[in-house]
Amino acid sequence: MGDIDAVFKSYDIRGLYPEQIDPIASGLIGYGFACFLEEECGLNSLSGGKILVGFDMRPSSESLVEAFTSQITLMGIDVISLGLCSTDMLYFASGHLSAPGVIFTASHNPAEYNGMKLCKANAVPIGEGSGLERIRSFAKNWDSEIAGLNINYGPPGRLQELDVLEDFVNHVVGFIDADNLKEFRVVADTANGMGGLIVPVVFEKIPPTVDILYGELDGTFPNHPADPLNPENLTDLKEQVLKSSADIGLAFDGDADRVFLIDELGVPLSGSTTTAIVANGILEKEPSASIIHNLICSRAVEEIVSAKGGTPIRSRVGHSHIKRLMAETGAAFAGEHSGHYYFRDNFCADSGIIAALLVLEQMSIQEMPLSQLREKFETYKST
Repeated sequence: MGDIDAVFKSYDIRGLYPEQIDPIASGLIGYGFACFLEEECGLNSLSGGKILVGFDMRPSSESLVEAFTSQITLMGIDVISLGLCSTDMLYFASGHLSAPGVIFTASHNPAEYNGMKLCKANAVPIGEGSGLERIRSFAKNWDSEIAGLNINYGPPGRLQELDVLEDFVNHVVGFIDADNLKEFRVVADTANGMGGLIVPVVFEKIPPTVDILYGELDGTFPNHPADPLNPENLTDLKEQVLKSSADIGLAFDGDADRVFLIDELGVPLSGSTTTAIVANGILEKEPSASIIHNLICSRAVEEIVSAKGGTPIRSRVGHSHIKRLMAETGAAFAGEHSGHYYFRDNFCADSGIIAALLVLEQMSIQEMPLSQLREKFETYKST
């Protein structure tokens, strides 16, 4: 079987398949997740409990999902299967349906990896210090837990299917005034990841046209790794932006919760610059809002937020810290240099596609190309 200790990280579960994470390990983690939710939230078969389950396009995902789902339903808890799903779709569904959930993905990691991101109801993150270690303990002690209990789970839980794509897309588009958008030409490199599912449907509802690179869902990543943080993986996008005279390029990671931008000259934007542009747009709609930036963002972000009348708040790196701080402060938006962008009205969860739309809206309102727009927010040189 897999190695439970090896796959539990600070913010998620991730490892090599099948050496570290395999169907047996997945079933044990499912048991641990259900036990944690019963302990933490009172979720069990008697409370009408349900868990949302989504998965990405990796070849190993379906076997892991099957084992996880079988264990959960054996314990009398219903499973709502979202099917193929981006991470931000899972977070949306968790908030929309007020249910805990799991997305099977290894994000930007190569094809030989897989894993899980877990959340409580309303997309509340589960990481180290907020429950992940308890789930690991339950999973590791499965034999002794079972041996010490005379468990009668009763009738098995039900497995239901639910398609949330249309609701998710409407939610995403609701962050902008679509009438404001100009008919930009957009190139999106979804790297054979889950962006290939969501990006075309979003752009069907707004004026800009989109040309998608590597939109086929293929977890073997035949074209290049789904890691836009590595400049080498932006080469094809740069070439296509220049070749097609596009206005902007979007590079998504494997589970589509992160996005990196390229201007019409083929020059990438840092996560700090994108954070500043999105923050500027948020503050135009909600003056004096609080904006969170992590500690490795450029100082320009804090200065721009203050100049715009907002309240900048500095945070530790990591989604669990940022989401907790958003909940405590009511911050409207948070940005990380690594390309994660979080929105209060998105259940404090991150979404690459929402950030991309807000940048397009700013380009439209400011009536200038991205290469000029970015200059307002790049007051410092990076080393």
